[in-house]
Amino acid sequence: MSEEVKENGNSDYGASSIQVLEGLEAVRKRPAMYIGDIGVKGLHHLVYEVVDNSIDEALAGHCDTINVTINEDNSITVVDNGRGIPVDMHEKEGKSALEVVMTVLHAGGKFDKDSYKVSGGLHGVGVSCVNALSTLLHVEVSRNGKLYMQEYECGIPKFPVKEIGTSTHNGTMVTFLPDSTIFIESVYKFDILANRLRELSYLNAGITLTLTDRRNLNEDGTFKYELFYSNEGLKEFVEYIDEAREKLIDSVIHIITEKNGTPVEIAMTYNTSYNENIHSYVNNINTIEGGTHLAGFRRGLTRTLKKYAEDTKLLDKLKIEISGDDFREGLTAVISIKVQEPQFEGQTKTKLGNNEVMGSVEMAVSEALGNYLEENPKAARIIVDKVILAATARHAARKAREMVQRKSPLSGGGLPGKLADCADKDPAKCELFLVEGDSAGGTAKQGRSRQFQAILPLRGKILNVEKAMPHKVLESEEIRNIYTALGVSIGTEEDSKALNMAKLRYHKIIIMTDADVDGSHIATLIMTFFFRHMKELIEQGYLYIATPPLYLCKKGKVEEYCWNDLQRQQFIEKHGGNEGSIHTQRYKGLGEMNEIQLWDTTMNPDNRTLRQVTIENAATADHVFSMLMGDDVAPRRQFIEENATYAKIDA
Repeated sequence: MSEEVKENGNSDYGASSIQVLEGLEAVRKRPAMYIGDIGVKGLHHLVYEVVDNSIDEALAGHCDTINVTINEDNSITVVDNGRGIPVDMHEKEGKSALEVVMTVLHAGGKFDKDSYKVSGGLHGVGVSCVNALSTLLHVEVSRNGKLYMQEYECGIPKFPVKEIGTSTHNGTMVTFLPDSTIFIESVYKFDILANRLRELSYLNAGITLTLTDRRNLNEDGTFKYELFYSNEGLKEFVEYIDEAREKLIDSVIHIITEKNGTPVEIAMTYNTSYNENIHSYVNNINTIEGGTHLAGFRRGLTRTLKKYAEDTKLLDKLKIEISGDDFREGLTAVISIKVQEPQFEGQTKTKLGNNEVMGSVEMAVSEALGNYLEENPKAARIIVDKVILAATARHAARKAREMVQRKSPLSGGGLPGKLADCADKDPAKCELFLVEGDSAGGTAKQGRSRQFQAILPLRGKILNVEKAMPHKVLESEEIRNIYTALGVSIGTEEDSKALNMAKLRYHKIIIMTDADVDGSHIATLIMTFFFRHMKELIEQGYLYIATPPLYLCKKGKVEEYCWNDLQRQQFIEKHGGNEGSIHTQRYKGLGEMNEIQLWDTTMNPDNRTLRQVTIENAATADHVFSMLMGDDVAPRRQFIEENATYAKIDA
């Protein structure tokens, strides 16, 4: 792919390529406007901004290695072997181009069409924003045999760019320490960064990315380290996502082409599941709301498959009409396109609006998929059989859905009998607790605030939707109760599977299960259901997990709830130093607490701790849910072993 987006070799990349758009004044005052938030997401976004610059160099054909290090003090170092940021004087600003890039918002070569054909950081705010939000930033540039350096405090240069030595290679090294007075979270998570770097390696075949964590030593004295490199790009990405799913066809259909000047790469395959899993990217940006490239892909897929099925008379005996959804059941696909000037729209600015892209992607899919079907008649027949099965199941699901939606959620008799509703009718003020078991549900009903808290007890483990056909999902009484309690419906004019949230009754949906292995399993089943069938609620930030305590520790008249073994140990050390002198009550389940204890620890907004469920990386979440809820034991065991340390903290 790097060949297709290579920079025009006739242009010079120097200070004149750097365009200045606006200043940095507001970044420190309103950081969330520029990086999304000041929590975990915003903290990690700083790393992505710096890495984006290095990826842009790689897309232009000048860089093939990017190394990211989490340092002992939670600062970050990003090193690449690109050309090095220009250091000559910027004519308009009267200072080094390096200083302009580091201190002026939206200044950079990517705004000059001659410097980069495409750029992954166009949606972002540039390294200058990272600089503004860091107490210290140190940059070194190796360029033309010389080594240059500059340092900044909160975005302000400590001294002009200076030459500090010679260099035998080109590249840029940026080290920054996020400002802890701005960010509410200051600890970098290895897995979050690893997931993004892995994604970037698949999206940019041939680039080596590494992640090193210098905060903790392994048993052999080495630092935690991971290398990401993909030789086949999206083909390997789809294989990674579908690792735990049963294949329907043996091969991954891999398309690399250019249509109407737009580089298009697509990888797709079918599995035996009933979910559609399509992940789309523009210039390495995950377009979670889709857009014209996704529309072009769907149109090309539907038309090509339908034409093949009709031409080969495979649909002759089918009595029902096939819809576009049927062609995508069990489909896993990744679409990646490169656009010189992407236009983003939608609520989170992650929906592509460039109209010319739709035809390019549709043409690429129609051509390549048509050839594949002709050359692989056995696989083509298997795919069409899956489509026919999906159409048949969809008709069964429609009946089940009508049964769910016949009961109007807002009419007096429409709500589930087990639901204890709240008095307030403003969804923004209301919260629904999905509680494991009737016993705990009864305690929660007694302990809650009736004004704004509703309780829906769930009986046992709900259906594993990862392995269930759509109509079976809607035939499950517990799942129907969730739909009707929430007030949501399924299907819009544009998308028959979309969630209609116009009558959503609660803006906080809280999963409350026992703090044991069974409880964790039930919580995972519920989260899987929401991820597969109500993802919009997660994306809007409405889904949470309650965290009931594991222990009540007592020493004389002193009582303290403890949420994990570490807190319990700290209580023991603080109040006596040995377990024998401490009375410990272990809560095996929610039902073992009385209503006052449950309210005080888990339901009272003044005291409780809720964990919000978010989708940091959709492709990784897709991979994890299919692996945790699928049939293949080996990858699930490996995942649990690798993440056992996290489980122990809460167990």
